[in-house]
Amino acid sequence: MKWRHERVITTNYVLGELVALLGSRTALPRSEVLAFVRTVRESLHVELIHVAPPLDAARWEFLEQRQDKSWSLTDAVSFLVMQERGMSEALTTDHHFEQAGFVTLLR
Repeated sequence: MKWRHERVITTNYVLGELVALLGSRTALPRSEVLAFVRTVRESLHVELIHVAPPLDAARWEFLEQRQDKSWSLTDAVSFLVMQERGMSEALTTDHHFEQAGFVTLLR
């Protein structure tokens, strides 16, 4: 895989889901999970977008317009950020990103 961007872009919502996922599906101690997430948050290779009230409101509207999909609130924020930035590829295996018209880079 060839990286076309220097930085990974993510949101605080995605990191919140990551903490929940690693805490529930692995035997990792919480201290290690939080240390890993802290490393991600502080990395120069990661741009962390904090969801502000206007983006939060937009995601609710986005989901209300697509009630036929089972997309999560975090998915909706990710889609909106990606659309706003003209991004087409997502570092995920989540098929919802393909439903929304993005290319998933992980299989």
